[in-house]
Amino acid sequence: MGTIKVTLPDKSVLECERGTTAAALAEQIGPRLAQAAVAARVNGQLVDLSTPLEEDAEVAILTFADPEGRRVYRHSTSHVMAQAVQDLFPGTKLAIGPAIEDGFYYDFDSDTPFSAEDLERIEARMKQIIDEAAPFVREELPLAEARARFEQAGEDYKVEILDDLQQAAADEETADEAQVNESGVVTLYHDGDFVDLCRGPHLPDTGKIGRVKLLNVAGAYWRGDERRPMLQRIYGTCFPTQKELDEYLARLEEAKKRDHRLLGRELDLFSFHQEAGQGLVYYHPKGAMLRHVIEDFLIREHLKRGYQLVVTPHLVKADIWETSGHAQQNYPMYYTEIEGRSYGIKPMNCPGHILIYKQHTRSYRDLPIRYFELGTVYRHERAGVLHGLLRVRGFTQDDAHIFCRPDQLEAELIGVLNFAKDMLHTFGFEHYDIYLSTRPEKSLGTDEMWERATGALASALEHHGEKYEVDPGEGVFYGPKIDVKLRDALDREWQGPTIQCDFNLPERFDMTYVGDDGREHRPTMVHRVVLAGIERFLGALIENCAGTFPVWLAPVQAVVLPIAERHQDYAERVRAELFAAGLRVQLDARSETLGYRIRDNQAQKVPYMLVVGDKEREGQTVAVRSREQGDEGAVPLADFRDRLLAEAQPPRT
Repeated sequence: MGTIKVTLPDKSVLECERGTTAAALAEQIGPRLAQAAVAARVNGQLVDLSTPLEEDAEVAILTFADPEGRRVYRHSTSHVMAQAVQDLFPGTKLAIGPAIEDGFYYDFDSDTPFSAEDLERIEARMKQIIDEAAPFVREELPLAEARARFEQAGEDYKVEILDDLQQAAADEETADEAQVNESGVVTLYHDGDFVDLCRGPHLPDTGKIGRVKLLNVAGAYWRGDERRPMLQRIYGTCFPTQKELDEYLARLEEAKKRDHRLLGRELDLFSFHQEAGQGLVYYHPKGAMLRHVIEDFLIREHLKRGYQLVVTPHLVKADIWETSGHAQQNYPMYYTEIEGRSYGIKPMNCPGHILIYKQHTRSYRDLPIRYFELGTVYRHERAGVLHGLLRVRGFTQDDAHIFCRPDQLEAELIGVLNFAKDMLHTFGFEHYDIYLSTRPEKSLGTDEMWERATGALASALEHHGEKYEVDPGEGVFYGPKIDVKLRDALDREWQGPTIQCDFNLPERFDMTYVGDDGREHRPTMVHRVVLAGIERFLGALIENCAGTFPVWLAPVQAVVLPIAERHQDYAERVRAELFAAGLRVQLDARSETLGYRIRDNQAQKVPYMLVVGDKEREGQTVAVRSREQGDEGAVPLADFRDRLLAEAQPPRT
């Protein structure tokens, strides 16, 4: 048979017999790796451990410690859950069951609403299947034959996926489920009597799965479309050991306490009203104040850095979206008609900024020009993907566009990186990961444009001294981008600042400036946000600090509590003096007991409570109870005012 050479991730080279499986290679490397192995990557492609190696190759043996290994592990577990559900609830139809961060889910069409007791039964059946250690067996079938098999089994959703594949129209949500090769063949996986449509790879057998916990049931529209059937989605998680599972469940409990949707209700910050429209945020007085403080700070910081404020309309003729390319890219826009003409409700602000730029002839001496807008935009997100403030249909971007000469591009990109870093630190995000997202499959422009833009972003990151990973194919349709992913107090990742380099839109809109040679040249365009969009950033901020905002951000910085009705006049004078100094102070003179009002304001996470009674009125003091220190005793009102004014200042950038 002969031998082949295998190059491992550390660049060492092993020789093995041609036809050696990835599992046998893992044994050759070492028994500990073989025990932990879940799948392999061969020349960049994920494969089962049973895959034979037929030629020289670069091979990585994957374990649960690898992101791709975790994905295989958890997707295999979702198959076991689907098997358990169909065993216990015959007639249940299967939709999709991908791995997700920290777990997995599967969507089911069942006449039986799943209860908490049902989850316990399903989990117990899963443990039995795991104990059976049934091998995952890959089967390849012509697409038409696979379709006939699933149609006969009454698996309507699998049939639809196969029909989409046949039309080359499968969306990313079904990427785990199936993939058709050039020969029109799809793959199925068996474990025991259970079979599912799946591209794989999978674990060698069900016995490789360690500890499993089913978490909850939620409703989910098929393919996220509210016009399609409502399915039952069971979420679960799994880890190799009980210790890892217990640690995750403890983090999950903490995350539930920090859920911005829950805190939004408890702190009376915002609400959603499905009867008035999904994915649209209603800010209550305290939420609106929090947002105002952030936006006011952002405006001042942009002005400090040479940005100019602009405001653009919400409605723009559809022709503009044709020119920008959004229409051709089937961007999730809303359209309306006015006087027989089609208008798009803007999903982003860049065309408006371009039109302002083009209003005048620009000289090379005018550049760079930096336009900033807190621009509210609307996108037709599917109902199934809406999620609190993190995924909405109407949101405001801290959006800016920089128009510059090519020789200014790197300095501008570095400036944006510095700006973004300052903002993250200011709001308490000290840790983040950076990705360079490259050209997607659907894109505009030439190879040369994309190479220049990608090279400029990479050069700026390297000159800035930032470590980054390449995220292939995740750029936007008009240019590559830098994605900054925030790490919160629970080490969860959130979408943060983005910086996009664009040579396409200046070309499509025929943008020019007059160079020092007297000739017209194309400016380079940089799109960027330094937070993440106001709604998404607010969601991340609330969860990062668990709703305990620092004094400078707190919607209510202090509340004055009169002990009895006779103290209300003095309490109002205290409130008025602090309010006149520019502080956000409220009076709580409700008829409830003082203890009740203190507990209620503690629950509202107000930084300071100022209790006033006879002694405080006579001495012109306030009895301070701080959120952090508790009872601090009586303090002269003027001294407390000066202290709070100092604490209410935003951090310096």
